[in-house]
Amino acid sequence: MATRNPKEEPKLDFETAMRDLEELVERLEQGDLPLEESLSAFERGVMLTRSCQTALQEAEQKVEILLKRAGEPTAESFDPESGAA
Repeated sequence: MATRNPKEEPKLDFETAMRDLEELVERLEQGDLPLEESLSAFERGVMLTRSCQTALQEAEQKVEILLKRAGEPTAESFDPESGAA
């Protein structure tokens, strides 16, 4: 099995990575893939997840910088379970 160098992967924008990840999850959930393809798909899914997380972190940092420049209060932590900041 050929290994991929992460630098060989083109940088995907957030929306493309999310769409690809959703399609990949659907394929894996069907359970029809052979083991080798499942492992390959899982590996790609991990890469896509990391790409999405990085994009979200970068966007969050940009928002915080823009808020600081505008003199707005800084972002607060958000707990999605309680729905409160």
